[in-house]
Amino acid sequence: MSKKVSTTQRKAASKKQTLRKLRKYAPLYLCALPGFLYLIINNYLPMGGLILAFKKYSFAKGIIKSPWNGLSNFTYLFGSKWAKIMFRNTIGYNILFLSLGTVFAIFVAILLNEVRKKTAQQVYQTTILIPHLVSTVLIGYLVYAFLSSTNGFVNKGILEPLGKEGVQWYTEAKYWPFILTIVQLWRSFGFQSIVYFATIIGFDKTYYEAAVVDGATTWQQITRITLPLLKPTVIILTIMALGRMFASDFGLFYQVPQNSGLLYSTTTTIDTFVYRTLMQDHDVGRSLAAGFLQSVLGFFVVMLTNAIVRKTEPDSALF
Repeated sequence: MSKKVSTTQRKAASKKQTLRKLRKYAPLYLCALPGFLYLIINNYLPMGGLILAFKKYSFAKGIIKSPWNGLSNFTYLFGSKWAKIMFRNTIGYNILFLSLGTVFAIFVAILLNEVRKKTAQQVYQTTILIPHLVSTVLIGYLVYAFLSSTNGFVNKGILEPLGKEGVQWYTEAKYWPFILTIVQLWRSFGFQSIVYFATIIGFDKTYYEAAVVDGATTWQQITRITLPLLKPTVIILTIMALGRMFASDFGLFYQVPQNSGLLYSTTTTIDTFVYRTLMQDHDVGRSLAAGFLQSVLGFFVVMLTNAIVRKTEPDSALF
């Protein structure tokens, strides 16, 4: 009998404590409520529509009454003549962006850390962050201002004064892997640099002070202290980036090349292919199948990468 009473008392005390915490943190929960609602409405409710990836959707019959077609939408994706090209481009560009972007961002973060004047440091941070905040549509027009065959800056301001013939940039696919890489690095390195910079300024300064006393040069401080301490952050951000290995920035591959058909061999990714399929064939099922496949493949890549990291660097794994 006494055991039942004590159990009841513990439950009552636990309930009171829970209610007390709810009242205490009620303002914080109210502040977080819009974010939770947005997450549910924008990220979870649409997941019900994933059944269309396994149906032949008919606008007349609707989602429920449209007939099932198994994995036909997925086989279409792999059976298309663009399958090899879009997977090659999507994965290849992501690997290139991830490797070059990480190295460049760390380089800039270390340079920012070497700036001693606070005002200059803040100005540099703001300046490099601006491209990340600019719309991709606007970036597309900026690139066009440089590469236009009629009055672009590169042709008219650089090549012609040097006596060289202008290049038809929007009809020559061979140039676009370099152009897209430069544009992506320019617009993304600022945000990544600030993340790494925020990590660097949190390092214990006594490490650097001890290194100076021992006569270490700036280069030795970077290679022996900064980079090793940055490794966990680099690993975590890399794992998170690998989750989008099978996705691409639609604006970068659609808006920037101006959707030029002559550039499809180097600008077609899974996302642009899905968009064209939806716009031309109006096939919702195939578009959803591609998006669903991207998510599943990205999930498995993250899980696999995290498992490898957990075995080699347990402290740097996500979970």
